[in-house]
Order: sequence, then structure tokens, then C-alpha cells
Amino acid sequence: MDHVNRCPLSPAGLWLLVVVYVDAAFALSIWLLPMVFGQEPWEGVDGPALVPALGTVLLVPVVLHAVWRLLRKQHDERAQAGIGRPGDCRAAGSLAADEVRERVEGVLTERTLMTAFQPIRCLGTGAVIGAEALTRFVTSPVRSAETWFADAASIGRGPDLEFLAMETALVAAAKLPPHLYIAINLSPAACLDSRLSEILQRSGVPAGRIVVEVTERSAVDDYEPLAAALARLRRSGLRVAVDDAGAGFASMRHILQLRPEVIKLDRTIIAGIDADPGQRALGMAMVSFATGIGAALIAEGIETDTELTTVTELGMNVGQGYLLGRPAVRPEDWAHWHNSSRRDVRANVQDT
Repeated sequence: MDHVNRCPLSPAGLWLLVVVYVDAAFALSIWLLPMVFGQEPWEGVDGPALVPALGTVLLVPVVLHAVWRLLRKQHDERAQAGIGRPGDCRAAGSLAADEVRERVEGVLTERTLMTAFQPIRCLGTGAVIGAEALTRFVTSPVRSAETWFADAASIGRGPDLEFLAMETALVAAAKLPPHLYIAINLSPAACLDSRLSEILQRSGVPAGRIVVEVTERSAVDDYEPLAAALARLRRSGLRVAVDDAGAGFASMRHILQLRPEVIKLDRTIIAGIDADPGQRALGMAMVSFATGIGAALIAEGIETDTELTTVTELGMNVGQGYLLGRPAVRPEDWAHWHNSSRRDVRANVQDT
């Protein structure tokens, strides 16, 4: 049992009580001070001034009490809004991190994800020449793939989740038409991980059918190790693509430093390119740039006929987007991509 005596008043309450006592003492001194000199109380204070003087003395504790209540209310509102004590914020942050870790570890353990493939087509013939592997998480809560990968990276499990997604995609790729190449998204951190080459070797998918799309999930401070790691993969026949080109300075740095075989032009440039002269000029410049460095250019996110017409007129010969085919998870849908002639496929894979 706790026998410690506790004061029933808070520090603010004690402070207010002291102020009231001081104010009362001050009022009493005004009342008694004239008597010290043999005069009547309040003598020397005329009638009209008596009431305001007394009122002022009595209002001091009332005003102080009102101020204290206002400050207290503001403090409570800030605490409810999450701007409370640092200890409370740290505890909330720790709890959130624990929840993220539990969710990510659950996916890694239960392997609750699957692969959707989206077709990549030759714009001249319509032939499907490749498919991008897109991860779909089949677990609660329902959240985007980008959010899952960002959460995994925040707890140091980013490459682990990327490799699980990659292994899942390469297993599913066995049911794709065999002439298609498979584009796999990987962060720079995953490309530097020694486990990558082992996973590729175990998959049984020929390296010549695999294109690694380097994403912008994390910044690259030193490109030399990344370029060396990708060079080793290239020697086995694997190709490198830079994703989301034109969406930011980081993607352009990837291109200049990594010299990819494939450049994927971001949807933000393709959307509305038929109506925007600036976007058309940028698209034309990217066609010239890709040609200059010997890379194939893929227009991502084509969704309208007018966008398709425009990018084709600008010289882009490979594209991807909802107009050309939505992501599909069923092998029977993938089977329809087998209708390309071998001659078209060989020519376009060489270009891509």
C-alpha cells in the first residue's frame, strides 16, 4: 500500500492559492495601514475612488484564475492533438514502428503476395515483346505496393521484401510465353546485395530474358559500386533499365551513371503529351537522347489513342499502359500474348 501523502492541489493550483493570499494581504494592508497612524480605515481615499480601488484589489485573483484556466485549456488541446510531452511522442513512434515491423514480418513469413504481369508492346506491330512484373499484396490492411516496400525499407528489410517479390515473379514467369522478356523492379540497395546473383541462378530463367529496372526507392551516394554490380550481371546476359525517367533528377543521374540498355519514360511526361507542346518537346528530346547513348526507349502509361498516336509520331516504338494492356494475374490471360510472330519478336527484343 502506498502511504505517501500527496498534495491535493497541482503546482498551478498552489501558485494560484499563493497569489490569492498575497492579494488578500495587500487588501488587508490597505485597510489597516491608516490605523497605524491613528486614522480611520480607508481615510484619505474619497468616496468615488473607494469602490474602484476595492474592486481592483478583488479582481486580481479572478483575472489570474481566468488566465490559468485558459492556459490549461490550451495545454489539453495540444496534448489531444498529439503535441504533448516528448516522452509521449517517442512512445507513439515506437508503437508505430513495432506495428510496421509486425506487418512486414508477417508478409515475409507467410509470403502473402503474388505477381501481376503487364504487357510491353511494339507500337508498330502491336506484338507483345515483354512483361513487367508488378507485386500485389494479398493481406490486410489493403495498401499499395509502394507503401509496403517503403515500410520494409524503413525497418531495414527492404531488400528482403524485394527479393521475395522477385522470386515470386520469376516462378510465375514460367507460365509466360517463352519469347517474352521479364522486367523486374529493384532498388539500388537490392542490386548491391550479394544474394541477387544467387536468386537469378536458382530461378532457371535465362538471364537474357531478364531486365532489371532500377528504381528510385533510395538515394545513390556512390555510383561506382552499383555500376560494378550491374556490370557483373550484364556479363551473364541480363539487361538494365532505368525506370520513371524524366520524373526527377535522380532518374536522369541513373541514366548518365549506369548507361542502361532501356529507358522507361515516366507517365507524367506521357499523360496529355498530345495536347502539351512542352511535353512533346521533352519526349522528342528523350528520343534523341536515348538514340545518342544507344538505349531503347519505352513510353510508360499510355492510356488514350491520342497519346499513342503522338508518341508513335515522335519516334517511340515501344510502349506500355492501360490502353495496351492492363496488369493481369491469370496465366490464361498471359497466354493471349503468345500471338506475336517469331520474326517480330526477335527484331523488337533486339531493339529493346
